[in-house]
Amino acid sequence: MKLDLVNRDKELQELEAAAGRGGLLVMYGRRRVGKTRLLRHWLDTCGGLYSQAIEAPSDLQLGQVFNDLRPHLETQIIPKTWPELFELLSLQKKPWVLCLDEFPYLTAVDATLPSRMQQWLDHGMPSNCLLILAGSSTRMMNDLFLNPSAPLFGRAGKLFQVRPMDYGAFCRACGQDRRDPASFETFSCVGGIPKYWEFVESGSDALGVAETLYFDFAPYMENEPRRLLRDEGVGGLNALAVLEAVGRGAKRPSEIAGRLETAQTNLSRLFQQLLDASVLYREVPYGESVRSTRKILYRISDPAMRFWFAVFSPHQSRWPAYSPDRKRTLIHEHAATVFEDFCRTRYPGGARFWENDVELDIVAPDPQDENRLLVAEVKFRKLAAAEKKSIFKRLEAKWAKSSLARRHKLPRFEVIDAGILAS
Repeated sequence: MKLDLVNRDKELQELEAAAGRGGLLVMYGRRRVGKTRLLRHWLDTCGGLYSQAIEAPSDLQLGQVFNDLRPHLETQIIPKTWPELFELLSLQKKPWVLCLDEFPYLTAVDATLPSRMQQWLDHGMPSNCLLILAGSSTRMMNDLFLNPSAPLFGRAGKLFQVRPMDYGAFCRACGQDRRDPASFETFSCVGGIPKYWEFVESGSDALGVAETLYFDFAPYMENEPRRLLRDEGVGGLNALAVLEAVGRGAKRPSEIAGRLETAQTNLSRLFQQLLDASVLYREVPYGESVRSTRKILYRISDPAMRFWFAVFSPHQSRWPAYSPDRKRTLIHEHAATVFEDFCRTRYPGGARFWENDVELDIVAPDPQDENRLLVAEVKFRKLAAAEKKSIFKRLEAKWAKSSLARRHKLPRFEVIDAGILAS
């Protein structure tokens, strides 16, 4: 299903503002998030130029960029080096907007390019023009523009990340009823990645989307984790093995190391790479910090990748033999983890809390009273009043056993169910 560009108003405003300022704009976001679609849409409205880098030797890359731009340049000269191309751009009579997409492909082949571009940006680029450098690798873009020792550090007027879209945008784009938990189950299979949304046909449910995207013959998602890790420069079987372990229930660093039969210290660098690439995120209990606690859990960030490692990979061989009810149960259990994340994002500063035999789904500063906490239990289903009352009492009892109860006054308790999707 071909989708219209939706819910990118803030990004379009950023691009318009950057065009008014001129200079360098840096945009990054993981592959399939809709970054190129957004850029091409906006460049078409302002008459901007676009070239997507290729993975090739430097001379072929330069030739590709020049051939993409040549119909719009006032020159017959063919550049032999990047500085010559920059000089041609400086000599153009009219102001221009130019996007070089997948910029890390260029620097991976020619390590001198950032320095040469820095010199041009500082001394040769016209002030009324806009250069946009875009890339899919979060790690590589950070190294190029946020590392204080990098030549291009501090040169961008703006750096912004194109993030996955939210549940509301998914429902608007795909014609789903956001109040219906079944719509959220479908969302949990595709996450906030618009490219995956194209497989959500009108009238299809979560099971149909899962079958199409993951379990059909040669499915689209079959090699997606490998592509994503390759884009981020996180290679090797160990990265996939870590994600397999996390998807199958190992959350603590020691558990993950045990599954891989290696020392925990051997995985420290890999954990950091996966965090930098936003493939994993790190959880610590509410009120504690990474520096002061050993209570660290790792979770897969993207719902679609979480589904891949928690449902698709462990069950792909046996899936055809499962009953529809068994399949739907697996999807629902996965969706429940995504729903918990969804609920936590509604409370700034919120996090899970766990110790001994106590686990609280959400602890957060109370938005209604800054001097106390909100403590909530999350259930991914619609609860009857009597069931809510029973869960509420158990939540109070759990709180009373926690160490937080000795440090904070009585919080506001809340039971959150799937009815929150309607708000």
